[in-house]
Amino acid sequence: MGNADIRSLAAISDIEFDDLAGSVVAVDAHNWLYRYLTTTVKFTRDGAYTTADGEEVANLIGVVQGLPKFFEHDITPVFVFDGGVTDLKSDEVDERREQREQYEAELETAKAEGEDSARIATLQSRTQRLTDTIHETTRGLLARLDVPVVEAPAEGEAQAAHMARTGVADYVGSEDYDSLLLGAPYTLRQLTSKGSPELMDFEATLAEHDLTWEGLVDAGILMGTDFNDGLDGVGPKTAVKLIGEHGDLWGALDARDEYIEGADLIRELFLDPDVTNDVDVDLDIDPDMEAAKTYVTEEWAVAPDEVARGFERIEESLVQTGLDRWT
Repeated sequence: MGNADIRSLAAISDIEFDDLAGSVVAVDAHNWLYRYLTTTVKFTRDGAYTTADGEEVANLIGVVQGLPKFFEHDITPVFVFDGGVTDLKSDEVDERREQREQYEAELETAKAEGEDSARIATLQSRTQRLTDTIHETTRGLLARLDVPVVEAPAEGEAQAAHMARTGVADYVGSEDYDSLLLGAPYTLRQLTSKGSPELMDFEATLAEHDLTWEGLVDAGILMGTDFNDGLDGVGPKTAVKLIGEHGDLWGALDARDEYIEGADLIRELFLDPDVTNDVDVDLDIDPDMEAAKTYVTEEWAVAPDEVARGFERIEESLVQTGLDRWT
């Protein structure tokens, strides 16, 4: 998820959706999907997205509700999925798993004690995870809607940042701040929220703090990332000051007589991540709406009324933005 303290360093401004018309956004699929998944579970009865076999596919409601925002503003999303989690991130993954297990235990207790529905819904949303079925069905729906998908060799956010740096996409779409450390020129945040998104500007961030890309990554490592704990007492201002005074991560660590295990590998994960240039993205979207509806409501038994308006919005947007844009 990245360190939220990076926000204090980032050059962030509001941007209107109208200014994004005609652009391509490389979306961190796991990040985007998880947010819609948890929101759907929190506010939707579970019978609306649970099959007769007990499979939960709340993601299909989330995807149908979330996609119209792109199409209505003439934005082409390209969903970039993780290919695998780096070993250095395993501690973070374990921590999130432990937290989810705690919520699962609290959920069982809440149900047994008959707590109010709002509390139960909140706990249900916090216990969500991206299962194999969710991965499969999300890709299945996106395929029927002809929305481009890229399978990253490793971290999806790193691949998305690389695509923006090499001109395959205009923006990265992610709520995480790690896209800044990964060198994404422009990142759009709050794409899953109401209102206008935020624009995080990489070059403006470097200029504001008189940092190089390497220096920004070094400051991030001092503060703490998904791959390491930061130094005690080192926040954004102190991290930038240390890099400014001592030149780089190694100078800062020496000055404080500190050590960060695997620091060189962590640095490389941001500056030279495992990404691919072998990306075939067809931006001429030609959705098969009937196939998509059948897939969601018949093959996966999602309540039709839960997705009807979302599908309507997608169809309406194709007309409003011009069919020639998508076909």
